[in-house]
Amino acid sequence: MKTVTVYSTPSCVYCKMAMAYFDQKGVKYVKKDVMIDEAARTEMVQKTGQLGVPVLDIGGKIIIGFDKTAINEALGI
Repeated sequence: MKTVTVYSTPSCVYCKMAMAYFDQKGVKYVKKDVMIDEAARTEMVQKTGQLGVPVLDIGGKIIIGFDKTAINEALGI
């Protein structure tokens, strides 16, 4: 299984949708709250060059936003 990281904020609706989708599919992920975790925020910006969330890192493939098609493709499902 690929390593999945979700960069999110507590108020982000699309972040919650992405995490619910991963839960529904049985995909384990690491949640990083970029609002309170400065290191995670810096990591996210280095990967994407932006501050918008959600940012999903699925096995090194970066997906910005909640895009089921791109998520499924990155997961191989």
